[in-house]
Amino acid sequence: MSHLAIPSSQRPTSSASSYNLPSDTSDLDPDNDAPLPFPEALPRTDFLVPDFDPAAYLSALPHRHQTLEDLRSDLRDRSATISSELLELVNSNYTAFLSLGSELKGGDEKVEDVKVALLGFRRAVEEVKAKVAKRRDESRELNNELRDVRTGIEQGRKMLELSDRLSALEERLSVDSLPAGAGGKEWDSESSDGDEEEDGEGVSGLLASSPSKLLQSARDCGEIILLKESLDQQHPFVIKMEERLTRCRNTLLLDLGNALKEAKGAGVKGQDRVLRYLAIYRMLDAQKEAVKALKGG
Repeated sequence: MSHLAIPSSQRPTSSASSYNLPSDTSDLDPDNDAPLPFPEALPRTDFLVPDFDPAAYLSALPHRHQTLEDLRSDLRDRSATISSELLELVNSNYTAFLSLGSELKGGDEKVEDVKVALLGFRRAVEEVKAKVAKRRDESRELNNELRDVRTGIEQGRKMLELSDRLSALEERLSVDSLPAGAGGKEWDSESSDGDEEEDGEGVSGLLASSPSKLLQSARDCGEIILLKESLDQQHPFVIKMEERLTRCRNTLLLDLGNALKEAKGAGVKGQDRVLRYLAIYRMLDAQKEAVKALKGG
């Protein structure tokens, strides 16, 4: 069968085709191994869309029978062309760009207004900083005054406590140290024995203060000494309390010395008291007074 050629007047044409069709009718032969027609270049307008999306654009080109490498080559060529056009555009306007600064006119008043506004703002910031620094100094001074007031209040409370405890110690020592017939109070063996029985330290014939009473007075004296040492030693009130405390300690040592002598003179039945009285001397840090009392007995 002879090959029938289709007249060119009856060949279908389409203006929307994106391929360059060959003019030689031999290209339509299915047995011809000639390469497929190369598609037209991508329109530049496609890339100027405001919301251009490369992935969506490439996925919308299924009708382009073109390999990926050919498409990359096309895009590289287009990029090189655009870069060349941009370079030419910059070179053609380079002189005008450099002279842009000298050609600008006007706006000096606006610049001066901005400078004035900035200077005003700087002054306002400096004023605020000065006020903050002043308030900080005032706050520091007030905090120092408050701390001093609190310290004074605490010292006053300790002074009142010191006075109260000294008064209680003075009262106890004046009662415990009264000899028989002094102060309008008669001391006899019955009252003394009653006290001793309450303490569990009753020893017949001994009239001096029991070790438990003197021990309690010694403990109070030691606590008062510690309280006094926490105060200002140069304060007139503390100096006055020091004098009272010294009298109380001397009175306590006197009572303790009398009791030690009496217990020592009692012989065997007073040995336990002697040991307990010596322990009280050690608590008062008065070992020398204890030695004197023992020698004097």
